[in-house]
Amino acid sequence: MSVTYLARILDAHRAAAAADDRSLDRVIEAAAAVDATRGFAEGIRRCDGVAVISEIKRRSPSKGPLHPDLDPAALARSYRSGGATCLSVLTDREFFGGSPDDLTAARQAVDLPVLRKDFTVSALDVADARAMGADAVLLIAAALDDRELADLHRLAVELTMDVLVETHDEAEVARALAVGATMIGINQRDLVTFEVDTARAVRVASSIPDDVISVAESGIGGPDDIPPLLAAGFDAVLVGESLVRSGDPAGAVAALRAASL
Repeated sequence: MSVTYLARILDAHRAAAAADDRSLDRVIEAAAAVDATRGFAEGIRRCDGVAVISEIKRRSPSKGPLHPDLDPAALARSYRSGGATCLSVLTDREFFGGSPDDLTAARQAVDLPVLRKDFTVSALDVADARAMGADAVLLIAAALDDRELADLHRLAVELTMDVLVETHDEAEVARALAVGATMIGINQRDLVTFEVDTARAVRVASSIPDDVISVAESGIGGPDDIPPLLAAGFDAVLVGESLVRSGDPAGAVAALRAASL
């Protein structure tokens, strides 16, 4: 997946946002009627060792189909039984094969807090996340300018959601901190080549203050990847592909948890 392909994803989401003429106030009203958020960040803070954010992901633009026929509710229950602290659910349809229905089904199946994983580019995207039941929303620093990042972060907090700001380097961490981020992820997947650099998270970790939750994303294949991240001070790992493909998602999550205790 090249930067051109990444740009295509963002262009598609921005085009959809530009064509969306729904009333933001009405979507916010719908969001207000949803059950209270479950405390995504608080769940991570309470976790002993490294918290595991287990992802429900049907396919990947770079890897193709992972588990296109997965049952989001059943997978959520497996993750829960293995000791997952939180869930992440891909809701992008065109490029990842997900949907808001996947998030709703997963959240209804378990009592874990759920992150909406998507390319969030508008206020309606943020309000939709809460309306579909998300407890947290992902904002990708590289996909947003400073004004967008600040405005969308503020709206998500107003809607009682936690916000995971995804970064790739120290400059993006600084941008996240400037908007008041309390939870920062470091994605080890390079945005240009889409190759995974498993040392990226450890390199960038020191730029995240101790009072901010730190999350390592991408490239975590198994228990052997946990100790270096734990030593670097990470509070959580977000793991998708290796869990979805494991054949034993509960056991795979349990192994990741055991490696941090």
